[in-house]
Amino acid sequence: MKYLRIILKVLWKLLFILNFVLGLLILYPLFYILLSRKAWFPKAFQLKKIWAHWILIIPGIFTKTKYETAINELPHPAVYCANHTSYLDIVLYYIVVPNYFISMGKQELNKAPLFRIFFREMNILVDRKSKSGSHKAFLRAGAEIKKGNSVFIFPEGGISSSGTLLNFKNGAFKLAIENQVPIIPITFLNNWKHLQNGGFFKSYGKPGICETIVHSPISTIGMNENDLIPLRIKVRSLIEGELEKYNHANR
Repeated sequence: MKYLRIILKVLWKLLFILNFVLGLLILYPLFYILLSRKAWFPKAFQLKKIWAHWILIIPGIFTKTKYETAINELPHPAVYCANHTSYLDIVLYYIVVPNYFISMGKQELNKAPLFRIFFREMNILVDRKSKSGSHKAFLRAGAEIKKGNSVFIFPEGGISSSGTLLNFKNGAFKLAIENQVPIIPITFLNNWKHLQNGGFFKSYGKPGICETIVHSPISTIGMNENDLIPLRIKVRSLIEGELEKYNHANR
């Protein structure tokens, strides 16, 4: 039985990967055109939303999202801030966030064949090993907010392989405070149980329902650098509390 479960997990992951690659190859010419002009970036964003549904529906992953604030009342621009436990997070944020946003990703994504086109100009790569590189990324994110675009950041700066919340970095909260835009926390409750980061044969991989909470916006109007740490702690505690409630209820 143990080996049967391993075989099923591996087969499901292969399906997921093949579906992802096939979708990218088919849509790549359209992405290439839409990402060639900044005026077309919103159309590329909408195509990403379509692709995100494609990525999930074929391997049998469905979504259940709770919005604490009505989806049409979410402020824009804003800084979206979520926990990061699975590569599914990067797919789901195109489904759960309604408005156009710029995402920030690690510099290593620039080495990914085909996929790096999304970070050529539309999104922002962050070199966390370089202070000057991180600062440039921060300034560009601020410039995008001034244009009226939201920014999506994973404040942990990495992927937890067990659903455990890692320490948060200051960047997302500094960005929101300096630009006086709200922080919108997001809790991905169980993505890691459907596609776990880690060994291909040992880690989880299965269809099912991915559950998400999009929390109410937290205003930063009037905040300054003295509020940065308390804001970071507040957002992390909010996400951690939801994860604890979910895990307790699903033991």
